Amino acid sequence: MTQKQRRIYRKACALLARSTPLRADCGVLCGRACCRGDDETGMLLFPGEATTLAVKAKNGRRVAVCGGRCKRALRPLSCRVFPFVPLPQTNGKIAVLPDGRGYGICPLVRHAEEAAFSHRFLHRVKRAGALLCRDKACRAFLQEIGREAAACESLRAQLFEK
Repeated sequence: MTQKQRRIYRKACALLARSTPLRADCGVLCGRACCRGDDETGMLLFPGEATTLAVKAKNGRRVAVCGGRCKRALRPLSCRVFPFVPLPQTNGKIAVLPDGRGYGICPLVRHAEEAAFSHRFLHRVKRAGALLCRDKACRAFLQEIGREAAACESLRAQLFEK
């Protein structure tokens, strides 16, 4: 991890430290499904990101695997923004969209139009995304996962919204 990434990650983590997608504990809705990883599932780590969780390699990427409990203050960035993804746009702005990759895990993704998301949380995810995009590798990473999330959403729409 570069010094620049370390500073950016520290700021982004601090920004998202106490924010959650809903004003209440969203984990109650699904039994904390996003926190229950196994040997094959987990949250992607950002370029150079360190974690205290177990790390597996999957499709050439590093994935943090959680057994259901972690120190909240030490969660990876992907955990902090889930079930959203901050996406860099061509105009330089950051869009915050539901992460289509989480459709099978998170009821908030499946019912994004109906959920009363915390505006504070969404604003902080956008600000964290802007911070992360200051680093070239993080920006490329967000663009890549944004393409994957969009492809998942497109496939889901084709399969289920006919």
